[in-house]
Amino acid sequence: MAAIPGITTLGELRESGYQTLPVREEIRRNLMQKIRVEEVAFPGIVGFENTVIPQLENAILAGQDVILLGERGQAKSRLIRSMVNLLDDYIPKPADCEINDDPYRPICLPCRERAAELGDNLPIEWISRDERYSEKLATPDISIADLIGEIDPIKVAEGRYLSDELAIHYGLVPRTNRGIFCINELPDLAERIQVGLFNLMEERDVQIKGYRIRLPLDVYVVATANPEDYTNRGRIVTPLKDRYGAQIHTHYPRAIAEEISIMDQERSTFPDEDNLVVPQFMKEILAEVTAQARTSSEINQRSGVSVRVSISNYETLLSNAFRRSIRHGDAIACPRISDLPYIAASFGGKIELETFEEGREGRVMEDLIKRAELRVFGSYFDVAELEDTVTSFDLGNSAETGSELRSSQYRGLLESLDGLQGAVVRLTEDTRPEVVASAVEFVLEGLHLNRKINCDRTTTGYLYNR
Repeated sequence: MAAIPGITTLGELRESGYQTLPVREEIRRNLMQKIRVEEVAFPGIVGFENTVIPQLENAILAGQDVILLGERGQAKSRLIRSMVNLLDDYIPKPADCEINDDPYRPICLPCRERAAELGDNLPIEWISRDERYSEKLATPDISIADLIGEIDPIKVAEGRYLSDELAIHYGLVPRTNRGIFCINELPDLAERIQVGLFNLMEERDVQIKGYRIRLPLDVYVVATANPEDYTNRGRIVTPLKDRYGAQIHTHYPRAIAEEISIMDQERSTFPDEDNLVVPQFMKEILAEVTAQARTSSEINQRSGVSVRVSISNYETLLSNAFRRSIRHGDAIACPRISDLPYIAASFGGKIELETFEEGREGRVMEDLIKRAELRVFGSYFDVAELEDTVTSFDLGNSAETGSELRSSQYRGLLESLDGLQGAVVRLTEDTRPEVVASAVEFVLEGLHLNRKINCDRTTTGYLYNR
């Protein structure tokens, strides 16, 4: 619901007929409305439509607190933050209230006193949905004071007694009253702090220090965790696990098309990219590299292979294409097969090998790239269809490629190698030299990986021959 213009006092709010709702009912109502009109409830989330999202919707409709379990880079935080879209646009609260009280039923002492004194003249203000979401990354140094509250020494210095409720400085949880509170990497929270969340999760209130007060907070609690930390290492206390109503497992994209959609959606973009052209087969190769890494016995699968691998590799590949286009003054920037070795810079830091050996990381990455190229090539061509091109190499022809070669140098290969022109046309109808160069490299590398032609490294790139 949007803010109601002109309503600035409690009396005006009553006269308008406005009704407040507990946050669970509010989120539930808004989700139901989105489902009825077939509106996307969690925009920007790819690949969870038939798996994670239905489970999350069930938890919301049941009013359950949620914990998302998944390896790194599975959009857990992104999914939780998108839940903010299920909150009303604006809700009212007493003006200057630190914990977003319901103006009809204030719970903090200052608001109760002002409501008793001013009655319907109590001033109110409207807060947006973004102000009703708080997130905390669990770290060992987090204290109960950070989450729940503490005595404020400044207020004490100003003359308040330690027994005075007004001497309290509220923590992050009370300040998220009537909103969504998220703890990222919950198992990293110290056990004594986890215990401090028991009341919040079950009795729906918090206790601050030795004060004889209980704040009946209205908070929707969500959390994220790695499954290994959550279930095996015993770094989360069992009573807290029991208090989460729904435990939902996330996953990596299960289809290459989903990985590509995430790559296109999440990569860094710049206003000067109008001249960028990315062939579909190059996107498929990058997505397949990540897919191969997620099944490789060489890579530690317990730590996961994040979608950030695909995104960073994509950005690096495009960057090298831009660098080449700037240097040669090309009309467009188009990535090629010979650009792929440069993704080592973005790839290496995001995977963990099962065993360490000097130089092994580079060999593993090179092998993953070759396997991805071979798999994607097989989805486009049957090697027997390119027999004419192979025969041209048998007759003594050769082809040189490289990330720093000008695109115009590839045009001659279409004339000297039989069948190459037809193969390029099957890949793309774009006749610009930069795109043609990318397609030529893909065909030649595919023939090499299928052991139809040889490939030798040169000082400037690669030389294909028989």
